[in-house]
Amino acid sequence: MRLFHVSEESNIEVFKPRIPSREDMDKSKGLVWAINDECLPNFLTPRDCPRVTYHISEKTSREDRLRYFSSKDCNHVVVIENKWFNIMKNTTLYLYEFNPLNFYLQDKVAGYYVSESDETPINKLIVDDLFSELFKRNIEVRLVDNLWNLCDEIQDTTLNWSMCSMGNAKDRGVV
Repeated sequence: MRLFHVSEESNIEVFKPRIPSREDMDKSKGLVWAINDECLPNFLTPRDCPRVTYHISEKTSREDRLRYFSSKDCNHVVVIENKWFNIMKNTTLYLYEFNPLNFYLQDKVAGYYVSESDETPINKLIVDDLFSELFKRNIEVRLVDNLWNLCDEIQDTTLNWSMCSMGNAKDRGVV
């Protein structure tokens, strides 16, 4: 299993545990966050870019597969607002790879793993063309004017889904 931390910062040498900001998390211990390789495409966008992502799971119905994927060869979709296209084109990301030894699963669907100790990356990959990286991974990328309809709709499917940075998305009422 490969685990990564994705950042726009190029010079992180050691990751120190931080208290989670999520309200559903234990605030008594700091964590270093990582993402598994399967869910890594959910984070191959600029950090603040709002996005809806989803992928096939063992529970995915035939109907959802036909409705939400444009190709039988694709199992994963990343949807961003079209206003983020140029920002994404001009963003470089750094994928810090970790030894998975100290990490434990935090959320299977999201692919999140956490460690309670300082973590030193074993490798750093530079991704300077995010679209090419997604295409290389056979990820379908969609650009839309507004994410909210899909955000609401996808939650009632049999797909594994994730929404990130939705606080930066265009207002629900703006079309």
